[in-house]
Amino acid sequence: MSEVNISASAVKELREQTGVGMMDCKKALVEANGDFDKAIELLRLRGQKMSEKRADRDAKEGVVIALVSADNKKGVVVRLSCETDFVSKNEDFINLTKDITKIALDKFPADLESLNNEEMNGLALQTIMAEQVARIGEKIEIADYQKIEAPLVASYIHMGNKAGVLVGLNLADEKYMEAGRDVAMQVAAMKPVALDKDDVPQEIISKEIEIGKEIARQEGKAEEMLEKIAVGKLNKFFKDNTLLNQIFVKDGKISVAEFLKSKNPELTAIGFKHVKLG
Repeated sequence: MSEVNISASAVKELREQTGVGMMDCKKALVEANGDFDKAIELLRLRGQKMSEKRADRDAKEGVVIALVSADNKKGVVVRLSCETDFVSKNEDFINLTKDITKIALDKFPADLESLNNEEMNGLALQTIMAEQVARIGEKIEIADYQKIEAPLVASYIHMGNKAGVLVGLNLADEKYMEAGRDVAMQVAAMKPVALDKDDVPQEIISKEIEIGKEIARQEGKAEEMLEKIAVGKLNKFFKDNTLLNQIFVKDGKISVAEFLKSKNPELTAIGFKHVKLG
């Protein structure tokens, strides 16, 4: 079967529209007998197949973007993952992450699966991810999506798009936005596991009790005292690992809760989201 004649301008146009390499574009056009739309569909199918093949690859690099609505009552944070630092630093990749995050903020979908089904330029985001795989040749995926609603939401992007934080405050006055950002920076730096001790998942508490018991056992404490000693150690764990009880990094003498109360006795954080690479 003779090869259909494909013009260089058609190959160039397909490359500009899809971002896929010239040779792959020409191959798709040949296979589609010059049908431009069919060639695009073939490239998408190849991207999906490549995504399946690379599904078990580590995609620990990428970009994290956090955005807050104009009224400061909603916030979203999105992580778009890739395999290499080279791709994550590409301006087009960063802009794609920003565009996806804007869609997330606008549509405010319930979860990650719902976000993947949202559309950009008439295509589902999961389809666009397959196109990116075909274009870049790496595993590309929307790896995490978190959202928050509160009277006031502050955001912080850490380490050149390597982590994003949202913090919800209980008072709507914008004069507390700077304090909210300070607390968001605290989250990025100190990585709390929960807002307060009552919010720590039971499985984490159980694990910490077991660790405490084992440490006490190795220290030679009596077996009947291990449980009591381990429970006592939980207070330090809560202080070090829950946001409101952590020492405020910008002061060192007060807790995060005390810092917020210094701005207004009624001010407190009511939630946070932390998304980071890895």
